[in-house]
Amino acid sequence: MKIDLCQMAHSACGPRSGADISLRYKTLLTSSPVLPLATRASRLSFPMGALRLPSLALLFSPSKALRSSSASRPLRLRPPVIRKVSASLSGGASRALSTQSLANEEATPPSAADRKPSSGPEGSVTPRSVDFNAWYLDVIASAELADYGPVRGTMVIRPYGYAIWESIQEYLNSKFKETGHSNMYFPQLSNICVIISLFPLVCSLHSSERGLPVVWWNPTILSLHSDWSQFEFIPYSFIEKEASHVEGFSPELALVTIGGGKELEEKLVVRPTSETIVNHMFTQWIQSYRDLPLMINQWANVTRWEMRTKPFVRTLEFLWQEGHTAHATLEEAEKEALQMIDVYRKFAYEQAAIPVIAGRKSRAETFAGATQTYTIEAMMGDRKALQAGTSHNLGQNFSRAFGTQFTDENGQRQHVWQTSWAVSTRFIGGIIMTHGDDAGLMLPPRIAPIQVIIVPIWKTADERTEVLNAAASLERTLRAAGIKVKVDDSEQRTPGWKFNFWEMKGVPLRIEVGPRDIGNRSVVVCRRDIPGKPGKDFGISMEPSKLESHVKSRLEDIQASLLQRAISFRDGNIVDVNSYEELKAVIGQGKWARGPWSAGDNEELKVKEETGATIRCFPFEQPLGKKTCFMTGNPADEVAIFAKSY
Repeated sequence: MKIDLCQMAHSACGPRSGADISLRYKTLLTSSPVLPLATRASRLSFPMGALRLPSLALLFSPSKALRSSSASRPLRLRPPVIRKVSASLSGGASRALSTQSLANEEATPPSAADRKPSSGPEGSVTPRSVDFNAWYLDVIASAELADYGPVRGTMVIRPYGYAIWESIQEYLNSKFKETGHSNMYFPQLSNICVIISLFPLVCSLHSSERGLPVVWWNPTILSLHSDWSQFEFIPYSFIEKEASHVEGFSPELALVTIGGGKELEEKLVVRPTSETIVNHMFTQWIQSYRDLPLMINQWANVTRWEMRTKPFVRTLEFLWQEGHTAHATLEEAEKEALQMIDVYRKFAYEQAAIPVIAGRKSRAETFAGATQTYTIEAMMGDRKALQAGTSHNLGQNFSRAFGTQFTDENGQRQHVWQTSWAVSTRFIGGIIMTHGDDAGLMLPPRIAPIQVIIVPIWKTADERTEVLNAAASLERTLRAAGIKVKVDDSEQRTPGWKFNFWEMKGVPLRIEVGPRDIGNRSVVVCRRDIPGKPGKDFGISMEPSKLESHVKSRLEDIQASLLQRAISFRDGNIVDVNSYEELKAVIGQGKWARGPWSAGDNEELKVKEETGATIRCFPFEQPLGKKTCFMTGNPADEVAIFAKSY
């Protein structure tokens, strides 16, 4: 059995575009150095007998794909399916917007009805030590960060949660512009033919080592092995081997098939990422070396039909920034990719107080279509790893697929060298899981939407007027000093309730002011990161300069304290290993393992199958001295970090 990609492109894109696609494949496949000689032909086809896969045409025939039998596959795995989305989406019956509705979106969860509401007073959360995932969902709901929309898998980011995203945007946006990038925007819908044009990109990777015909698709489509938007066709036997660790991860494209009440002649893809449309436009904009470097960024939403969702960490739709650059040389592209991962690293340390480990991905974990992928890896409160940001050196793979060329200074036509890099609202999930405690969210001051909450305390009407006037004066003083401050002057709740509520929302500092404080011309300042009396400063002067100085000092103390606490937690849970047995024991304890590594893809896969851990990265900071690979006994140039991950 053979699959003709040209014929598939013809059926997917319509009869009017099929000839063009076929002609394009003749050019690409006969000239592309990426493809092995055996596949350079006027029409591309792959023997499918060994793969035991359904026809690729099923990807463009959802009804057939949905009817296909799943008896031979684990129930948790679904074959890649392109979802049809009409112009008017309907989410079905509404669900209650609550902690229970969040829980219902988790992978392999009980239904919302099966999950018992958490006991205890209003606003309480499940202790982290009892159930980390339930704690996480409780915090998101109780801190009013997000809730789920009526369409399963979608997330409504509430004002407070979005304000955190705005803090992230504000910092990164300034850094992007400082490094010469410009913001722009690309359409959310793409022509399916543009997606198909990258079929031949990076074919036959890993096939020689695995002894299996493996076809890698366009990195903007689908994946069964990474956290981002890659796609590969692999034997079902190999998928089954990964099943217990990948646990059914299979992002799916969403297609718009109806518009204006009519069937569209040409299907449109809802943006999963933008490499294809960016390269389509770069080809039009870049003609000469004078047009380079071209460096752009866009803040956008993307859609991936996730089967397993977790608020902020993985949802059907999420927000992100994605940068794309084109350069004249490989060296310039490599410098750019490293520069941007360093921007992310500095943001994590300096703003989010998350001590990420920056490094290079292994070949197996590298973004398909990239020559190198760089990452920042963060340790969450449950000691799982979170890939918090990535930067890819794409080499010339995309430029060759799209014919993106420029005339160099010698008059020669050359393909551009490219990069792409991104962080998303996933970072908010990382902040929650890194710093939060049993009282709720805990925000580093530099990204907190509210840095100081003022809680006025009174009993009588006369006291109320006096105390509110004092609180308003304090607010003006701090706001003039550039501090993000709010007065909670609501009368429906007690001061004690307000204390708990703002602790739940992670506000770094609380100022308490009552009649006695006014008489003493002082206030009480309470730190969120140190509970109880040890975290309270009594008798802080109301005099503007003294109050401003004290508050700013405390905010910096909290920022530094959260970072140091996270560093201590991270370093206390990374164990150096010198044998595979040691690695298995460390991973079994839920910790990260670090050890010398020079083994290949097969050994890396073995670790994943037997422990559930993957190589998170080869850190940029490497220990000195001779090293011996703990897996093979061969010399090793560097150590790798292994961990289970989100």
